[in-house]
Amino acid sequence: MKSTFLPLLAAGLLALTSCGDANKTADNGTATDSNMANTPAAGADTTGAMAGDGSAMSNGNTAMGDANGPTGPHKDDNEFMMTAAHSDQNEIQQSKMALAKGVTGMAKEMANKMITDHAKSTADLKVIAAKKGVTLPTDMDAEHKAMVPAMEKLSGKEFESKYLAQMQADHQKTANTMMAHAKMTNDADLKGFIDKTLPVVQQHLAMAQKGNDMKM
Repeated sequence: MKSTFLPLLAAGLLALTSCGDANKTADNGTATDSNMANTPAAGADTTGAMAGDGSAMSNGNTAMGDANGPTGPHKDDNEFMMTAAHSDQNEIQQSKMALAKGVTGMAKEMANKMITDHAKSTADLKVIAAKKGVTLPTDMDAEHKAMVPAMEKLSGKEFESKYLAQMQADHQKTANTMMAHAKMTNDADLKGFIDKTLPVVQQHLAMAQKGNDMKM
């Protein structure tokens, strides 16, 4: 009886050990699968997950703005507000000229959107500037005023191409400026303004890029 029991006991222990190993393997497999599910695949495009945050979109994405790239003057908060107001007027007035010249397609869509969105940006900025005693400019900056005579001589597709190219250049510079100033300022109002406005500027930049690509 004793000699029969020992082999049975050994067989039982062996079965329990095998079962434990199987459970351990299954547990490890589940954890690995879970980690893989939460880890982007190599080469995956993760920008979609950041689209709600303008500053996040900029990381590693120069096309949507570069805080270290070429910017307009923004040595302090007041100068940043002046620059931002000029930028709004640059886009609004160039876009009014575009509509007056009868642009079509993407250029017309862009012009209408520029006037609407930059008027809203101007209104938001005026509230902040008024609190801080800053009088904002209501016209284009000197650089863009100097462009007017040459732009007025253009028409048709030639004007549309120049207009879209200028929109791309302007919005790239504006996005860079906003990103750079967001890192510099300690003003909560301006941080909020940049957080709200930068994604719109980035949308405009993408729209201008698309329009330019279609012209090529």
